[in-house]
Amino acid sequence: MIEIETERLVLRRFRIRDAAPMAAYRNDPDIARYQAWPSPLTPEAATDQARVYSEQDPEQPGWFQYAIELKADRSMVGDLGVNLHANRLQADLGYTLAPGLHGQGYATEAVRAVLDHLFRWGLHRVSAECDARNTPSARLLERVGFDLEGRRPEFTLNINTGEWTDTLLYGLLASRWQKPAVGPQEH
Repeated sequence: MIEIETERLVLRRFRIRDAAPMAAYRNDPDIARYQAWPSPLTPEAATDQARVYSEQDPEQPGWFQYAIELKADRSMVGDLGVNLHANRLQADLGYTLAPGLHGQGYATEAVRAVLDHLFRWGLHRVSAECDARNTPSARLLERVGFDLEGRRPEFTLNINTGEWTDTLLYGLLASRWQKPAVGPQEH
């Protein structure tokens, strides 16, 4: 089982018991407005999703969803997904953090740790997308080194609101990755 530790976080495989905290932050309207998943996420659907996440393989092409856990109290407070391409040299990533923890550097810490892991593993490129209205997420991507590569006008349909939103496209090459001063530890 893969775990990535940082100073304050453990990024680990999902567990079924992560369903309730995942549903809590994913059902928050301020979080859901920038995402493409159906909301509200029922307890049953959250349990099914946590089960699917718990069975994913991070070394195989496709999505692997890390649970983000605080070391201080071992609470699950978010998730970070990596979509490994079939060539195993590129990936996409996305992240969600419980709203009460925004602005404290947790998402930045998690993203940096996963990027460091992916680039040390041998990936050439990591891409990310975000809703153009989600300025904090765009700033986070830029802060960790991603380059803004484009904007897709009215590209994403929010299935909950029926609105079309612009999507920002970001990319980061291994050759441009700036390793953190203190790297994550893997177990």
